[in-house]
Amino acid sequence: MLDQAIHILLIEDDDVEAEAVQRAFKQRHMLNALTIVPDGLEAFKVLRGEEGRRRLPHPYVILLDLNLPRMGGLEFLQAVRRDPQLRTSTIFVFTTSNRNEDKTAAYNELVAGYLVKSKAGPNFENLIGLLDFYHRLAEFPLEML
Repeated sequence: MLDQAIHILLIEDDDVEAEAVQRAFKQRHMLNALTIVPDGLEAFKVLRGEEGRRRLPHPYVILLDLNLPRMGGLEFLQAVRRDPQLRTSTIFVFTTSNRNEDKTAAYNELVAGYLVKSKAGPNFENLIGLLDFYHRLAEFPLEML
């Protein structure tokens, strides 16, 4: 399973969904640090270490829902890609939307993948498998570690 090297930032406003992901991580004995925030604005505070928040350590992977309050997922993606310090963030969209327009918009912002929650499998096993596979194969520059 994944180890402590990659921090996971889950941007999800649905408490039930967030708890389900958290439970799935625990069931699979994933030791990764998991930070959960309800929207893009809170995510920026964590990513930048603002307002007394501890800055998210590198490397990290962001799991992003699209349907969020205050700052939606696509708006967050656009803002991240314009930010010189955050533009290389690894982001997977993890959403209920299966709309082609949303997929196109997300890939235009260079997401690593677009995952529909209904296809994540029982207990999110497909999501966890993907993250585990990604972690095992991905190489990160030393300055990110």
